[in-house]
Amino acid sequence: MPKFIFAYHGGKKPETPEEGMDFMARWRAWSSDNDAAFLTKGAPAGMSKTVSSTGVADDGGSNPLSGYSVVEVADMDAALEIAKSCPHVEHGTIEVAELMDMEM
Repeated sequence: MPKFIFAYHGGKKPETPEEGMDFMARWRAWSSDNDAAFLTKGAPAGMSKTVSSTGVADDGGSNPLSGYSVVEVADMDAALEIAKSCPHVEHGTIEVAELMDMEM
């Protein structure tokens, strides 16, 4: 079965501890509902830097990464259905891409 990466972008820091606990409860429920698909639930990402041929930018670029997950499902449509139900989409976006096998 193909593997897909979910690259989380944007989002916002919770304004209160209660808001943070509510989001994490909904995240845990979503990830538990889709547990069989996850190869790794991933992790949030800290402040990033962007490396290019002209150097290193400290601002994380125009749409910095805020976290990732990896799922293994039948096809892109199945991956998109999981991503669309994620609580992250309330405050940010999820980029979904198939991970390609590289035989060397």
